[in-house]
Amino acid sequence: MNASEPMGATDWREAIELSAQRLAPHTGPFLRQTPLWKLPASQLGLGPELEGVECWLKLEHLQASGSFKARGMMNRLLAHPIPASGVVVASGGNAGIATAAAARALGVRCEVYLPGVSPEAKRARLRALGADVRVVGDLYVDALNACLARQQETGALLTHAYDQSEVVAGAGTLGREIESQGGLPDHVLVSVGGGGLIGGLAAWFGARSNVVALEPEAAPTLYRAREAGQPVDVSVGGIAADSLGARRIGEIAWGITQRHVQQAHLLDDAAIRSAQLWLWNQMRLAVEPAAALPLAALQSGAFRPAAGAKVCLIICGANVDPASLA
Repeated sequence: MNASEPMGATDWREAIELSAQRLAPHTGPFLRQTPLWKLPASQLGLGPELEGVECWLKLEHLQASGSFKARGMMNRLLAHPIPASGVVVASGGNAGIATAAAARALGVRCEVYLPGVSPEAKRARLRALGADVRVVGDLYVDALNACLARQQETGALLTHAYDQSEVVAGAGTLGREIESQGGLPDHVLVSVGGGGLIGGLAAWFGARSNVVALEPEAAPTLYRAREAGQPVDVSVGGIAADSLGARRIGEIAWGITQRHVQQAHLLDDAAIRSAQLWLWNQMRLAVEPAAALPLAALQSGAFRPAAGAKVCLIICGANVDPASLA
């Protein structure tokens, strides 16, 4: 995988601005400006120790494809000529759904490689979008290897779930949108899998906001890389493995987070599940486990902002079987 920057932009903020311009004509049924809710911490069931904290919920799960991935995937497709063989992607589900939806909007073919851990709800969504779905192996890395081999065979445009510059810059337009809607938050809490989302957000906010990395204990991709001083392979599993199941942090995200991310925290599956159910039962937000990590970090005390802080919670995905929220 070539993680170089084919757009030629040396400044990530410039790359994100260019991406926003590229995506703007496609705002509408496929790509949406999602709401930013500002709530006192008490309305999120948080205790008196967070009195005065303002929580911003960025409802990115309301993208038509169900996750933030819509930004990066469409940006990638718009930045390159698409051959007759179409596009190909490996995904735990969300990147595939976003790529398939973007491909459908542009009228091109799409082939998606999924690992066995991907839930049937995401497979069904892909088929409904007209994608050619192939399930390979157990984990994301298995699907990725099969996808890379297929791309060599067909010459299709490869869309990587997180480690391409257009994908990261597209994700960074989310940060740009947050700032345009609400100004600068003090903290941005974001789930990490392969790192495309945190890479884009940290590239946009830089030192102006404290971007905090959150991962499940069962999938500590960035956390273990920080311990080792370099990207390393990790074992992945747990409740959020379908979305946060990359075995190694992306090279682009690694470089950006080394410069701009000071804090990383791990959360256990029980805390993630509790936050996911709270969002459904108390706010009627049907989100997948990966989207619940920011709230879980506050509920569990893993991250404790100072009084009066403005904390943005990235609610990143909604591709979940509603029956699992019962």
